[in-house]
Amino acid sequence: MPYAIRLARPDEAGLLREIERAAAQAFITVGYPALAAGEPTAAEEFRAAAAENMLAVAVDDHDHPVGFLLAAELDDCLYVQELDVHPDHAGHRLASGLLDVADAMARQRHRPALTLTTFRDVPWNAPYYARLGFVPMSVAEIGPDLRMLIQRQHAAGLDIAKRVAMRRTLPA
Repeated sequence: MPYAIRLARPDEAGLLREIERAAAQAFITVGYPALAAGEPTAAEEFRAAAAENMLAVAVDDHDHPVGFLLAAELDDCLYVQELDVHPDHAGHRLASGLLDVADAMARQRHRPALTLTTFRDVPWNAPYYARLGFVPMSVAEIGPDLRMLIQRQHAAGLDIAKRVAMRRTLPA
């Protein structure tokens, strides 16, 4: 099946919530059932990000979204807030393609790098991102906005000891 990646439209917010919900089910298998049961990103947040060109989608040959990347500007970098691919479409390198689009978004905004926070030991989290050129950030490299976001994640119940902030510097 051929896929394409494009910027999202605000009217796709509901579909993206369903993709996020479906992708989160994989966390049950690695001991995070609360993540699978959690509420997906608010539709209003998706719509706002689409209006700001901070939301990309992977689409199937019928232009139906099957994955997405939601980004935000944080500490002078482009932060990957959420990246999900529907399980029915896994294994087609869609996440990698979405990250390439995030690189382009960062360049367009004159940002030097992509950043993200993720689980250290979940195979499709930190190990996957490391294969795509992301490296763990030291405490000194974490800016104030990202530090505050990590604190909010902790307050929401995420075990910070199992999390890592990562960065992929863009080529000059």
